[in-house]
Amino acid sequence: MFTGARYARSGDVNIAYQVVGDGPIDLVLVLGWVSHLAYVWELPAMATFLNRLTSFSRLILFDKRGCGMSDRVHPLPSLEQRMDDVRAVLDAVGSTRAALLGISEGGVMSALFAATYPERTAGLIIDGSYPSALRRPGYPWGIPEDKFEERMARVKDVWGKAIGMERYAPSQTHNPEVANWWATFTQMSASPGDAENLMRMNVLIDIRNILPAIRVPTLIVHARGDKVAPIEAGRYFAEHIPNARLLELDSDDHWPYFGDADQVIGEIQEFLTGVRSGPAPETMLATVLCTNVTQAGAHAVWLGDRRWNQLVDRHHAVVRKALARYAGREIEAGAHGVTAVFDGTARAVRCALDVRDQLLELGLRIRAGLHTGECEIRDGRPRGVALQVASSVMGTAKPGEVLVSGTVKDLVVGSGLEFAERGTREFAGVPGSWSLFAAGPHSPAPVDESVHEVAPDALSRREREVAQLLARGLSNREIAGRLYLSERTIDNHVHHILDKLGFDSRVQVATWLARNEHLN
Repeated sequence: MFTGARYARSGDVNIAYQVVGDGPIDLVLVLGWVSHLAYVWELPAMATFLNRLTSFSRLILFDKRGCGMSDRVHPLPSLEQRMDDVRAVLDAVGSTRAALLGISEGGVMSALFAATYPERTAGLIIDGSYPSALRRPGYPWGIPEDKFEERMARVKDVWGKAIGMERYAPSQTHNPEVANWWATFTQMSASPGDAENLMRMNVLIDIRNILPAIRVPTLIVHARGDKVAPIEAGRYFAEHIPNARLLELDSDDHWPYFGDADQVIGEIQEFLTGVRSGPAPETMLATVLCTNVTQAGAHAVWLGDRRWNQLVDRHHAVVRKALARYAGREIEAGAHGVTAVFDGTARAVRCALDVRDQLLELGLRIRAGLHTGECEIRDGRPRGVALQVASSVMGTAKPGEVLVSGTVKDLVVGSGLEFAERGTREFAGVPGSWSLFAAGPHSPAPVDESVHEVAPDALSRREREVAQLLARGLSNREIAGRLYLSERTIDNHVHHILDKLGFDSRVQVATWLARNEHLN
């Protein structure tokens, strides 16, 4: 975890650094293109990766000059100056000899440091790096100059946006937590102009000629499907650094913090210490929320792919805004619902109720289930029985119902939340029986999800107008504008329509109207 930055003086420049852990070997982590000493800990998977390193080392992190919490400098630094920065940090922490772990562009500077200061380098680990970023004679695996210039032309325009996951971490392309972290991380690490200059400087570096001069123990780690640095770059390192060992990962991720983390850390630990240990299980008490959009498949068929995908995006926006408000963390999001965890049980219940009510305004009725229990943390994500129980509770809920386990109800005594008994259930694969309770002062009664017969005159004239617009796919806000009414009034009409008809979705309203064509 981040406990505050310290500063080492390198010439007249301040270099921010942090020391974590007290293992027997000093390990300097040299991150890639840009970095931010504090925000690097905000990605759970990366925090887990760093904490695993501290289990066998004294981990030394720093921001290179020109980015993060270190001084901004102009013109941008040379590799020699950046090596001076590493020496300054080592001197500041009292380290005479350390291993270097260079990731991506950080591997370039780490390799040069090992060749230049072998007496201060206990070992070298190069992960996902390259001796030359550009294509050169005798090295056909770099980026062609014209393609590089195309990328350079876009850097300022896309800086700080949640893009690039398909190159850096293909395994996380559908994980918004990683994309959002990356967008903020880049903005905190450098300005758009500095980012462009740093990229241009880094891509011009070519260290191929110094590789035979590296005489320290060296481990090369590289993913075979890496789209940033091709596997041939890792093989080139291994072929030209004397006695280097190459570990090829069966992976597409450029970053090693996710599915490859256990293997990479195990190899690093064995390389540096001669022994390997598995990750210690980490656990946390969390309240898990699972939601499911009722009749999602019918919605998708009725609306068509484009409109359904737009509705899913709006659904996710509502949920994520609520998670931010109630301090929840998204674990998984799909077209049918979300899974999230909270460290506060009452906040989790209130979030579920809020999400349920807001989504109804979009014409979506959800089921929600909550359970509090111990979760094991792997790769920064919770796993275990608590998630299974929450999912089972959700599966038991009726449309529009926020259902909680007895554990949740007992933990929020005195919170002002109200509950109604819903009996006990047994869940497949989970021992024991579970008392269930519906949350909220107006917990909905069970809803028949079929489109049953309802008297044609069940709705008032105004409600029929609203129902017809609902069936055409308009949102509550759009209906309010069309009928010159307030959005709150339309919200009430929608509630009344669904309650009178005994329905839980716009699809059923549309089907009912189709059966009663004389109402259109």
